[in-house]
Amino acid sequence: MTDEQLPAQVFPNRFPEAMDSRPGAPQDHCHCFDQVRLSPPGAATSFHAEIQDTSAPGWLRLLELIEEAAVDGREEFRPLPELSPEERRQIVTLPASIGRLTAVRTLVLYGSNLVRIPPEIGEMTSLEEFSPYTSHRLHWFPYEITRCGRLASSTVSTRSIYGNFKYRPPFPRLLPSGDTVLDLDSLAPFRWGTTAARTCSVCTGPISATGPRQVWLSQVVATDVLPLLVNACSQACLDDLPPGAKGYIPTPHRGGAIEQPPPH
Repeated sequence: MTDEQLPAQVFPNRFPEAMDSRPGAPQDHCHCFDQVRLSPPGAATSFHAEIQDTSAPGWLRLLELIEEAAVDGREEFRPLPELSPEERRQIVTLPASIGRLTAVRTLVLYGSNLVRIPPEIGEMTSLEEFSPYTSHRLHWFPYEITRCGRLASSTVSTRSIYGNFKYRPPFPRLLPSGDTVLDLDSLAPFRWGTTAARTCSVCTGPISATGPRQVWLSQVVATDVLPLLVNACSQACLDDLPPGAKGYIPTPHRGGAIEQPPPH
């Protein structure tokens, strides 16, 4: 049988969400940095400042979907097709309850409007596949994702993440914590990147009331190198961090004007 006579091979659509024709824009535009060109010298960026509206219909429905998945023990969690485009647009982070999905092996967040993911993702102990593909406003991930010991496959839009190998967009500059006592459950995301930091990313111990010690670290996670935000409780925990991935900034750093390796 010749190649012309062989039956056509049909591949399943991994992301049927892309075929959603319902009216509405599920994703806001992001202008943090250029995602299609090399970042110029001296370029700077900052964290997204959006705070999740916990009264939004999309958020309330997402809470219901997580509860359903936790109860029935499903192995794949693909919540966004269950929401309208406008409801998807309302979701800028995931609930901390995502950590209850300990049976989930595949988490699909294709085309989300997320700007951050909570550290509780590290509690998804069965997670093997993580696909936030085309989530173009999601520029970094919590260090806690490295606790997902079974995570082996990822599909990330790498051109959208800080320090990516192709365009080397800058990392937001991290500031040292001060002397002011903070509400660790209500942090300003523009300053801290996150809205909550209760426990150490490294040892899981409590964070000081004056805020976490923060650094960036680029690490291999599944099949991608991801920029990870570390919220540590002490210098000792920062000293315990591993080196950065090959071809990236080799040590933990605070971002800003730090020099990155050449793009490749």
